[in-house]
Amino acid sequence: MALVDCPSCNKKISDKAKSCQHCDFDLGDASPEDIARKQSLNLYLKKQRVQNQSMVAMLLFVGGFGFMYWGGVAADDVQYKLAVGVSIIGFVWYLVNRVRLVFLKRSN
Repeated sequence: MALVDCPSCNKKISDKAKSCQHCDFDLGDASPEDIARKQSLNLYLKKQRVQNQSMVAMLLFVGGFGFMYWGGVAADDVQYKLAVGVSIIGFVWYLVNRVRLVFLKRSN
């Protein structure tokens, strides 16, 4: 008895199991096309989550940048430093997500 990855949730299950105990994916009746379709759907959903995170990161960057220049605060105020910090965090998070997307696309 060996452990294999479930095609639906990628958790370890027995190779003798008829269905996944984590997500109830029925392995006994699933054809290879069904399994490939499920794996393709999971990869697509993962890419969508990373792209959504990229959008949030970009909004953080633009919001912090906008407040930094049009917020009407001096450069030595706490609000200005907070806006700079949010901009930096948003930019770095955006770059990290872009790298994650490249790796996800290469995993195909």
